[in-house]
Amino acid sequence: MADTRVPPGADADDAGEGQELRRTEHGAQIHEVAATTTDREFTIAARTQTQMVLRRFLAHKLAVGSLVVFLIVVVVSLIGGRFWRYGYADITPEFSSPPSLKHPMGTDSIGHDSMAQILRGAQKSVQVALMVALLATTFGALIGALAGYYRSWTDSALMRFTDLVLTIPAIALLAVLAANVSETAGNWFFIGLVLALLQWTYIARVVRGQFLSLREKEFVEAARALGASDARIMFRHLLPNATGSIIVNATITVAVAILLETALSYIGLGIRPPDTSLGLLVSTGQQAATTRPWLFWFPGIFIIVIALTVNFIGDGLRDAFDPTQTRVRA
Repeated sequence: MADTRVPPGADADDAGEGQELRRTEHGAQIHEVAATTTDREFTIAARTQTQMVLRRFLAHKLAVGSLVVFLIVVVVSLIGGRFWRYGYADITPEFSSPPSLKHPMGTDSIGHDSMAQILRGAQKSVQVALMVALLATTFGALIGALAGYYRSWTDSALMRFTDLVLTIPAIALLAVLAANVSETAGNWFFIGLVLALLQWTYIARVVRGQFLSLREKEFVEAARALGASDARIMFRHLLPNATGSIIVNATITVAVAILLETALSYIGLGIRPPDTSLGLLVSTGQQAATTRPWLFWFPGIFIIVIALTVNFIGDGLRDAFDPTQTRVRA
């Protein structure tokens, strides 16, 4: 066995790199040790607010799956009709044909391909819903921001106007407009505009509450002390902090708009023939629900899928923007 002892008087400098000099009763012994780096630093990369929100949303598997399904429905409804062999107004020689390879969703009593009709109906319903969400969210956020920031008489006037709009029933208003403005009645843009003018009130109330709370924070006082204008404080400092609530309510508005447009078309106050929508297809298909169920069930399934996926997306966004939720770590 090799003698590892070092004569007395050996200095610690005699040990090379990666070795340790230990004193024992028999002298000094050099032991091999693992090389270490004393200047190693342990750092944690800072995450932005967007990154944290994205990670929390991706952790919500149901919301992510719903987002994928909803995007597929939107893309298929907007461009799918251009690639399908039949147009929504085309009449085929097959009447009341059940689902088959040639007509995956069957045909109606006139010979229209149901799949082409559903793609067209989903396109109009999605267009109305997205238009309502965009206009209602923009206008409601602006009204809520002004009311919550300035308070006083501005808040009172805007909120009383909001309460007045809340009392207007959408069905009654559209019925009056349909009877007196016949040239625009049944047009999807006109219907979306009317619904947007009635659906902004909920977002306005949410944004107002957020601004009433945020305007008392220290960073707002600091910005005001540095000479920031009211517009800069509202849109540069306060509005980004209310983005979570706005986005969540925007997704809810999409679902509500889909169901409202469906209800209006169902009772004849929405989109009208020769155009079509999911609600109109359900309305015409209910008469044959027992003899030709595909005319009723397929558009109904599309409505259910769109409404459910949008609601699940809203749940995921709510959890992602909530800072009290459990953090997702790498």
